[in-house]
Amino acid sequence: MIDIRPFGTLGGADHGWLKARHHFSFASYHDPARMNWGRLRVWNDDEIAPGTGFDPHPHRDMEIITYVREGAITHRDSLGNEGRTAAGDVQIMSAGTGVVHSEYNLEPETTRIFQIWIIPDRRGVKPNWGAKQFPRAAREAGFEVLASGRPGDENSGALPLNVDGAVLAATLKAGQTLRQPLAEGRAAYLVPARGAVTVNGVALSARDGAGIVDETTIEITAREDAELVLVEVAKE
Repeated sequence: MIDIRPFGTLGGADHGWLKARHHFSFASYHDPARMNWGRLRVWNDDEIAPGTGFDPHPHRDMEIITYVREGAITHRDSLGNEGRTAAGDVQIMSAGTGVVHSEYNLEPETTRIFQIWIIPDRRGVKPNWGAKQFPRAAREAGFEVLASGRPGDENSGALPLNVDGAVLAATLKAGQTLRQPLAEGRAAYLVPARGAVTVNGVALSARDGAGIVDETTIEITAREDAELVLVEVAKE
């Protein structure tokens, strides 16, 4: 089953400095039919104006992954971590027992990110933050694991998560096809950061979402050059 969520149907808010679209209920946007997808709780499509950002605020017991599509985001937190994550790269924050952080766009241009929240398997863990460069060339015509807590991914080079789930990315040239298995009891959510694709024969445009369950294989064909982000988690 594939549930397509066109970009134009997403919830959202325009705060001037922040233009946000929400694949799932978030902040003032509430839709009982769009609360989560398995353990995936939040997928926000954010555009952050230059010289602005999220002032210090707290989180706890959530796995928060930031995929930078354009520009860069600069992070600072109460653990003493600070770092700049640029387009194509990823940062993770396991909020655990609690952390206060800020995220700013210190660049001269708009920064565009996907921010993804996954409900952890373990609560009350020690907070953690990390960031890593992931060259796009390494994910041509195949998914690369960017962040994961799945058994077996310990040596993949992915950033660590406290959940049996993973964030993956791939790039496809127009006409290319890739196939990704989806095990029983698992759910996937796919968003093209750019480009248009078909997913098991169903059309998906840039920034649309596709919730996928009860499919043994995900077959993706690029209708134009595309950059894909996929989350795979437990179905329940």
